[in-house]
Amino acid sequence: MMVTKEELSAVLSQFNPWWRGEGMAGLPKWRRAAFREVYRWASAPPTARAVLISGARQVGKTTLMLQAIEALLGAGVPAASILYATFDHPVLKLAGVDALLEAWREREPRVEGPEFVFLDEAQFIRDWGTWVKHQVDFRRDRRIVFTGSAVPLMEAGQESGVGRWHTIRLTTLSFYEYIQIKRLEPVLPPLPTVRSLRELFAWSPADFFRTGEIGAAYTGHFHEYLVRGGFPQTVTLQSITQVQRLLREDIIDKVLKHDMTALFGVRRVLDLEHTFLYLCLHDGGLLDMTDLCANLQVKRPTAQHFIELLESTHLIYRLPPYSYGKEVLRGRFKVYLADAAIAPAVMLKGKAILEDPSALGVATETAVFKHLFTRYYAQNVRFSYWRGKKDHEVDLVAEVGGEVVPFEVKYRQQHTGLRDLKGMMELFKNPRVARGYVVTKSADDFGLVNELPREMGGDDGRHPLILRVPAPLLCYWMGAAELSNDTN
Repeated sequence: MMVTKEELSAVLSQFNPWWRGEGMAGLPKWRRAAFREVYRWASAPPTARAVLISGARQVGKTTLMLQAIEALLGAGVPAASILYATFDHPVLKLAGVDALLEAWREREPRVEGPEFVFLDEAQFIRDWGTWVKHQVDFRRDRRIVFTGSAVPLMEAGQESGVGRWHTIRLTTLSFYEYIQIKRLEPVLPPLPTVRSLRELFAWSPADFFRTGEIGAAYTGHFHEYLVRGGFPQTVTLQSITQVQRLLREDIIDKVLKHDMTALFGVRRVLDLEHTFLYLCLHDGGLLDMTDLCANLQVKRPTAQHFIELLESTHLIYRLPPYSYGKEVLRGRFKVYLADAAIAPAVMLKGKAILEDPSALGVATETAVFKHLFTRYYAQNVRFSYWRGKKDHEVDLVAEVGGEVVPFEVKYRQQHTGLRDLKGMMELFKNPRVARGYVVTKSADDFGLVNELPREMGGDDGRHPLILRVPAPLLCYWMGAAELSNDTN
């Protein structure tokens, strides 16, 4: 079956209204924190590379591209120099990228200056690796931004495509972005600006007290954020039932039943669904492959393959244990869902997690990890978890700049003391650990842990510090500081 140039031109004209001098109807005015990076790479790229916007379904990848196009047009780029196309449209998918570019130039003759090509769902382009290599190497006048699943694209040209694209990971909305989109800032007391958590170690007790009082107003909204999730579409819906139905049907089901079949050829969709359901029941926990295989009656290689696919489509994150070499290979991974609201939606829990301290703690830990990952992944921070003697654990360990920084989530009503931090205390014997963070629930459970024994640092003169910081404040500040280049 062939697509005529007239059919192709008609479809492209629908997706590119600026060719007709029209604007983009319904484009939101608010912008994700990632917008600045996308626009910088599109308008004035630091090096000759394409740009991959990678992320889960419905996190706003298409909106981000269209906003970049709007900004380019506003900066004076000729309309004829910008092309947008989505390859989930059957006509464009059938025609192929080369025919699409040819139809563009027949419809809109080339003008002076660089060309801007925005390709949505680019994983459906045949032989992407070869095509992008040619474009980046030989068409320096053409700037390419595309979205889709990173793994199929990387596999398509993992040798020839090395260094040909810059990846921007788009996660679900941060708590800060959620506050912006919900337009809650005018009704909430303003928090002090914190670019780096390290700044908090210099605060006075009065600073912690004042900010804790302010932060108390954010706690209810943080809980609502955990239930609604960070998908832009779920933020504006009124009903939690509608929110969770959207998460299940328009996001999760489409990934499991459509993307997995189209991209990876998965046939045992029911087994894949059961694997994902198992992970929802064990969000934030250690992955027990033996238990998973026994419960789901699947072989270990099959289960391992499913988990890798779920990670590649951005539904889960996997954390290795904090160790190196063979210890990592023998260790069990820790699994987090891509968003705290996914498990309650899949399990049909509604707002019930807010009444369940254990479930609320798990959701908070998932949100904290997502915020830290989003804030620091571009700085090549290595994330892991730690497990020591007598099963003492630390939820999250970040390795950055030669330093090891532990995070422990204690989201409960009781204030946190040393007796609750046995894992962190044991990890402090590591000479690379100079400070740690405990993520708490109460707005007044905020400040330095003062009862640390001075001999805890050992013979090298170190005196490690532990800071307690409420989860709503940490997540808010991590989201607000995402545009900053400061380190933790």
